[in-house]
Amino acid sequence: MASEEDDPIIHEVDVHLAKSLAEKLYLFQYPVRPATMKYDDVTHLSARIKPKQQKVELEMAIDTVSPNYCRSKGEQIALNVDGTCTDDSGSTYATKLMDKQTFSSIQSAVNTSRYAAAVYRKGELHITPLHGILQLRPSFSYLDKADAKHREREAANEAGDSSQDEAEDDVKQITVRFSRPESEQARQRRIQSYEFLQKKQAEEPWYHLHYCGVKDSRSEHERQYLFSQLAGMLETTELTKSPSEYLSMLMPLVEEEESKVPLAPSNVLSMAQLRTLPLADQVRTLMKNVKVVQFANLMGLLGSGVDSTAVLRCIQQVAMLVQGCWVVKSDVLYPKDSCSPHSGVAAEVLCRGRDFVMWKFTQDLWVIRKEVAAVIKLPPEDVKDFLEQMAVPRINKGWEFLLPPDAEFVKKHPDVVQRQYMLWMGIQAKLEKVYNLSKEDVMPKKPTSQAALPVVVCGERRVAMAKDRAQDNQTILENNYQRRKSSRVAGTRAPEGTRLAIKIKEEPLSEEEPMDTTSGLGSEAANGVHSDESSRDSADLPVECQGARSEVVAAELKEFVQGTLRKHYVLSLSELKRLFNLHLASLPPGHILFSGISDRMLQETLLDCGCKQILVPFPPQTTASADEQKVFALWEAGDSFDQHRQILLEIFSKNYRVRRNVIQSKLGQDFGESLSKPDVDKVLKDCCASHGGMWYLKGTLPS
Repeated sequence: MASEEDDPIIHEVDVHLAKSLAEKLYLFQYPVRPATMKYDDVTHLSARIKPKQQKVELEMAIDTVSPNYCRSKGEQIALNVDGTCTDDSGSTYATKLMDKQTFSSIQSAVNTSRYAAAVYRKGELHITPLHGILQLRPSFSYLDKADAKHREREAANEAGDSSQDEAEDDVKQITVRFSRPESEQARQRRIQSYEFLQKKQAEEPWYHLHYCGVKDSRSEHERQYLFSQLAGMLETTELTKSPSEYLSMLMPLVEEEESKVPLAPSNVLSMAQLRTLPLADQVRTLMKNVKVVQFANLMGLLGSGVDSTAVLRCIQQVAMLVQGCWVVKSDVLYPKDSCSPHSGVAAEVLCRGRDFVMWKFTQDLWVIRKEVAAVIKLPPEDVKDFLEQMAVPRINKGWEFLLPPDAEFVKKHPDVVQRQYMLWMGIQAKLEKVYNLSKEDVMPKKPTSQAALPVVVCGERRVAMAKDRAQDNQTILENNYQRRKSSRVAGTRAPEGTRLAIKIKEEPLSEEEPMDTTSGLGSEAANGVHSDESSRDSADLPVECQGARSEVVAAELKEFVQGTLRKHYVLSLSELKRLFNLHLASLPPGHILFSGISDRMLQETLLDCGCKQILVPFPPQTTASADEQKVFALWEAGDSFDQHRQILLEIFSKNYRVRRNVIQSKLGQDFGESLSKPDVDKVLKDCCASHGGMWYLKGTLPS
C-alpha cells in the first residue's frame, strides 16, 4: 500500500486495437544511413517482394554530388559491372556511375505476435499487430556480375586464340544415358535437401512495388488505417474481455513460440533459443552440432550457473569419452529407421562402422583411412564423413584426432572415466565378433615418439606397467610380511585374508592373463583411463589392513560369481570377464571392486564356488583365445539334474563337439527308461549351444 501511494496514477490513456493492417504491416530496420544515401529521393528508388518468403529488395539512390562520394571509385565499379557496352537497356548503372545501392532483407524475429506498431493521437493509443520484422542489409550482387563479366571476357579471349589454330571442328562422341525411375525414399531425400529448397525459393516470382513518399496522398490514406475504426463507439468486441484474457492475448504462452520452426533450410537454434530448452535437450543439440568437444568448452557454451554434475549425467547419455574428449554417439546422429544421405545404407550399419572409427581413436591419436575402410566395408563417402566428424587429415600421416587429449578432465573425474572405459570394453567385444577382428587388429600400434605430445597408453601397455610395478613391489611386500609375522606372539595365526592378499601380490604374472580392471598409471592417462593413486597407496598399508581389505574384495567378488553361476552353469573365462566389466560399469563410483581384480582371483573364486575347469580338446586350427579356452562349469547346483550335467561335462572333456544322439545314448545308459526328452533338452539348454547340427559346450562355439 505504501508503494502505491508513492507512485500515484497521474493520467489514463485509452488503448485501441487497429486490425485493418494486421496482415499487411511490416517493420523495416535500416542500417545506419551513410552520408551519401538519399532515403527521401523517391525518383531513383524501386522495390520488389516475395510474399511467401517475406523477402524484400529495395534500391536506394546515392548522392553522387556529395563531397563524401568518391567519383573515381563509382566509375570503376560501373565499368567492372557493365563493361564498355553502349546499350543502356541491359546495364546495371545507366549513368556509367554507381548511383544506387541495393538492400536485401532477412527476418529479424521468428515470432512477431508480440510486436505491434503504436500511434498516439488525442489521448488515445492505437496499436496494430506486426505481420513481420525485416532487417535490410546491403546487397553486393553487383560484384557477382563483375566477376561474371570478367570470366566472359577471358573465355572469349581463349576462344579467339584457339580458333586461329583449328582448321575444322573435330567430331565428338556423345554418350546417351537413361536415368532410373526414382524411388519414393530417394524422392523424399531430394525434397528435403538444401539444393531443392534453394531451388523452390528461387522459383517464387518477384512482385514489383510502387514506392510512395511520406507526404504522398496515398501514404496519408494508408496511414489512417493505423487508427482503430471503432474508436469512439461503445461496442468494442476486443476490449470487453477480462483483464487476464486480454493479457494472454498480448503475451501468448512461451510454448506457442517454441512450437514454431524458423523458415530456413534446416532448423537452426540460436543460443538464446537453445537456453530455453531443458538441459538434456541443450546438451543433445550442442553435441549433434559440434560432434567433438572438451568438457570445459561445453560448460562455456551452456553458460554460467549450470551444474557440472547434471551436465555430466546428461552428456553420458548422448556421447562417449575418446582421448578425454566427448564424441557424440552414433545412434544420436543416425537414429533408427534412418539411412545415409550419401549411399542410403541403413542406420544400424552406419552406427556399427562409426563406432569402429571411434574405438580406433581410443587406441591411438592417428587412424589410416584405408585400414578403416577395409574393415567396415562401407562406401568411401560414409567413411570420409565419419572421419571428418572427429579428425583432420594430415599429409602422408593419416587422420589425426580433432582435439588434443583432455588430461585435466581425466584427472578430475576418474569415476566417469572408469565407467566409460568399461563401456568401451563391451563395445570392443561386440566389434570383434561383428568384424571378425584378429589380434593384430585389436592390438594398438606402437605410438611414434613425439616429444611435445602427451603420452597415450594402450590397454596392453597398462598391463605391462602393472606387471613391472607388481614385480618391483614383490620384495618389499615379502619383507614387510615376514617382519610382521616374526613380531607376532608365538602360536598366533595371521588372518586368512592376509595370506590371501600376500599370495595375490606374489602370484606369477603370465602373458595369458592380461586382465587388469585397475587404472593406476603413474603419469598420463589415455582413452579415459585415469591415474588411481589408491592402488599404489594400498601397498604401503599395514598387512592387517591389506588383509581386511582383501577379505571384503573376496566377499564382493564371490557374491558376483555366485549370482552369475545361478544364470550360467557353464562359461569361459573370457565371458566371465565380460560380465564382470558390465557389472563394474553398473557400480557406483569408488566401489571396492575398482581396486583391481586379476585373472587369478577370478579363477580361484570360481573354484571356491564349486566350479571345475573342463579341459575341452580344442582343434589345432582354432581361433579361440587363451581366455576362451579356459572353460568352467558348476559341478553341483543342488538340483535333480546334477548327475545329468556331470555326465555331459565328462563327454565334452573328451570331445570338442558332439551330436545329440551320442549325448542321448550316453545319458540313456546311465538313467535308463527314467530319462525323458524334456530332461535331455533341459540339460542341453543349461550347458550347450547348437551350431550346424552339432552341440558345443557354451563358450566354445566357433565364431
